[in-house]
Amino acid sequence: MRTIFSWFVILLAAADAQQLYITTTGYPGRPQCTQPASSPEYYFHPFSYTLNETVRLATSVPRPTTTHTYGPHYASAVKHLSPVPATTTWGNWLPNRTVITATDTRDPYGQAAWSRLWQQASIENYTTTGLYSTTVSPTPVPSSSLVLPPADYFGPTDCYSFPNDFVFGVAGSAAQVEGAVGLEGRSPTILEKLGNTTQPKDYVTNENYYLYKQDIQRLAAIGVKYYSFSIPWTRVLPFVLPGTPVNEQGIKHYDDLINTVLDAGMLPIVTLLHFDSPWMFVAGGNFTATPDIGYNNGGYHNETFVDAFVNYAKIVLTHFADRVPIWVTFNEPLLYSFNFKGADNVVRAHAQVYHFYHNVLKATGKMGIKFNDNFGVPRDPRNASDVQAANRFQEMQLGLFANPIFLGKQYPDAILDTLPGAKPLSKQDLSYIANTSDFFGIDPYTATVVSPAPEGIEACAANASSKLFPYCVVQETKTRYGWNIGYRSQSYVYITPTYLREYLNYLWNTFRSPVFVSEFGFPVFGEAEKTDLSDQLFDTPRSIYYLSFMSEILKAIHEDGVHVMGALAWSWADNWEFGDYKQQFGLQVVNRTTQERYYKKSFFDLVDFVSSRMAK
Repeated sequence: MRTIFSWFVILLAAADAQQLYITTTGYPGRPQCTQPASSPEYYFHPFSYTLNETVRLATSVPRPTTTHTYGPHYASAVKHLSPVPATTTWGNWLPNRTVITATDTRDPYGQAAWSRLWQQASIENYTTTGLYSTTVSPTPVPSSSLVLPPADYFGPTDCYSFPNDFVFGVAGSAAQVEGAVGLEGRSPTILEKLGNTTQPKDYVTNENYYLYKQDIQRLAAIGVKYYSFSIPWTRVLPFVLPGTPVNEQGIKHYDDLINTVLDAGMLPIVTLLHFDSPWMFVAGGNFTATPDIGYNNGGYHNETFVDAFVNYAKIVLTHFADRVPIWVTFNEPLLYSFNFKGADNVVRAHAQVYHFYHNVLKATGKMGIKFNDNFGVPRDPRNASDVQAANRFQEMQLGLFANPIFLGKQYPDAILDTLPGAKPLSKQDLSYIANTSDFFGIDPYTATVVSPAPEGIEACAANASSKLFPYCVVQETKTRYGWNIGYRSQSYVYITPTYLREYLNYLWNTFRSPVFVSEFGFPVFGEAEKTDLSDQLFDTPRSIYYLSFMSEILKAIHEDGVHVMGALAWSWADNWEFGDYKQQFGLQVVNRTTQERYYKKSFFDLVDFVSSRMAK
């Protein structure tokens, strides 16, 4: 009887969280049409070319008039680092170099030792560093580039506004836009080794490392308020571990980047680790081994990882906590956890960083973590097995991290019963880890339709060789009636705005924390193959994606009572998508020969939509 009752409760919950298929006939009503139908009257009149088009320019972000402080300045914060790390500089590991020429071979952290890190990594096809080798001064964005494009005929008709404190901006990550991987002291990461020899690498990408001033000016000119970026661990600490020297050039670079953002009237959001783990964590193991969970080996399971990450985070926070209002510890940690130990280390490291930020530095900004998870909806919400599969999917993707961090609850049974080596947290651990995030960061690009593994979830979970292990669910992109769940992109993303609203409800009511849509975006199908720049720029499907998603966010806020803290569009420009330039998520086109940037229509549409709906 208990089992039947439990399934009944789950089914009721699913009915609230997922639309049901209700068979009907006829045509949809038009509730907006309140006037009775009338017969048309036909007549002639003089014709003239009178169709007018309103020409508007984008409104730039106003320059700052006040300065906000979110934590102690470095001079006061550095006392919390014990011992205070030494600082130094290193040179460059240039393309095609194989021989170490430095002579300071007795210095464990000297130029020769730093060069050896690159020599041992032995990266492939490293033949160029790009066009630039120094920071480029910005030039004003011409007004001709800021003329809004023609509006699409159909668009949102809502009358809602975003709250005053709604965080709206754009996001990117260091590995995907910076380039300059072997320059100014940065040491190797796992991403230089990602993919095969024929795939594009992260060596050059958008050269944002030297073009950041111009990029920030372009974002401010079109009206973006928040700029989210990541700081590479190996550019701050090339030798990675506690007790090793800090890269002075790296600190100065991000110090100036943050100041440039603030001077432009924008606010920075910083992620501490966005997939680019130091290569040394996996250099001695099998980087290509099949993970127990996730997709890549990020080295998170390394026995030195927690202490090393916390040390790195403390160094960054002592330098920049005074000027950065929002911090993210880990980006989508599931994807690079590799095994249970890796995920467990992420949870523990995150909690330590949170406590240092709020309890030691007494910082007043926000510290959180963000996850990947395309919302898993049951194929048939009336089918108990499909509902069970959807619940398991959410537990495996989110509960692994979110249960202890947001709720102070144990790892889900689905994790403890499935993953090799999984162990429960102690009561002391749970008490320390509980409530250590100020927001629930989620990257809800799309949705996926979920049903159980053909052999059943339990049988699959007991068989590590099953192709569906460890999630043990089938993921599809079609409804029960054979339709795609939405308009398809170049990649896995489909336009699924109504599912987003349901997902926001699920997250808010399950984890009881403000929801931060920390990434969402749409790579238009075939956009990279278009040879005419004007065709690339007129990206209506991306506009539909963004405006429909933002409309559903507004409905979740005003009609469902969901606290959505903000939303960050991915990405501010087409970038390196981990071995691929064909999946163009960007709001700007990037010419790979000249590094010129061009605003896409969707960028104007998105900023215009949000700005016109900000509470006055």
